[in-house]
Amino acid sequence: MSNKRTRLASSSSESEYQENLQAGLADVDAIHARCSDVYPDFDLPLEDFKQAIIRAVNKDVDALPDQEKVPSAAEIREFINERQNADLYLTLGCAAGNEQAWWRFDREYRSMIDRLAYHLVGQRMDANELIDSVYVELYGTKTTDGVRQSKFRTYTGRGTLRGWLRSVISRAAVDLYRGRHAEVPLEDVSETRSVGNETSMVDEIVRVRYRPATIAAIDKALSSLDAHEKLLLVFYHVEDLKLREIASILEAPTSSLRRWFQRRKQKAGTAKRIHESTVMRWLENVYRKVSERFRTELKTNYGFNSAEIDICLKIATEDFGPGVGLNLDRFAKGGADESQPERAS
Repeated sequence: MSNKRTRLASSSSESEYQENLQAGLADVDAIHARCSDVYPDFDLPLEDFKQAIIRAVNKDVDALPDQEKVPSAAEIREFINERQNADLYLTLGCAAGNEQAWWRFDREYRSMIDRLAYHLVGQRMDANELIDSVYVELYGTKTTDGVRQSKFRTYTGRGTLRGWLRSVISRAAVDLYRGRHAEVPLEDVSETRSVGNETSMVDEIVRVRYRPATIAAIDKALSSLDAHEKLLLVFYHVEDLKLREIASILEAPTSSLRRWFQRRKQKAGTAKRIHESTVMRWLENVYRKVSERFRTELKTNYGFNSAEIDICLKIATEDFGPGVGLNLDRFAKGGADESQPERAS
């Protein structure tokens, strides 16, 4: 509970808070059971739900005006029972990557997301771009300590999920709009180049030295992909298809990926339909595979050290990212640590 725990510990009240917290969790098992009845296909572990509740309570305690008063067990119990626990349960299922949870989320909230997105952007930009950015944020593309940091993990159930989503979409619209108006005029770019001419010359020398190895390593990494992995990259980056469109293609009778998809789904024992979050996971695996083989090629065949490999990664992501279907941060980090894809629905 971060700052609050520090303050409580300094006043010898941490143990009292922990005791009250455990007593206040008395209803969590029953709440989890009720949520499981509402969403029977998610199979969300009780312990995961309980830990999310504890994080939410800690956040509530942090926000209390009286920082020295330790909340009683009754107050903590009230914090928990006042939450939108079913909404919290749904978001935890999505954050865990449960495909059934994503389908349920779509049924309940996709139309609202679409309507609000179109309302917010009007004619200023493509609303689908805003929807894509929201879904990417909700899915999460940064991993910390092996846990994917889905935006859903910031939802505590304090208010309704619908209201929380409105806030997320509104902020995404503002960020997207600002990004569209952050382009530097041509004359400003020229001035910057003249001022930093010496630095640019050094950078160019570095690029000339490492560029051939970078190109060769990229080619080797991409050529090592299986046919279906290459097609996924082509669909997403070259054809500029949304994840929802790729999911539809995978299910189409004439799709080149249909047989691969059917074998994968039959092996997993899952339904015939596929959610875009699943396609995103497959893409993440492709990015990781390309990154690992890119690094291995540079280290093994060129003898590059870590610093030199970082230079090649920078060249690859800055110079060739769009052309070879590699997102900048995602490729550099292997598709797992930190990436920000542009499309997700």
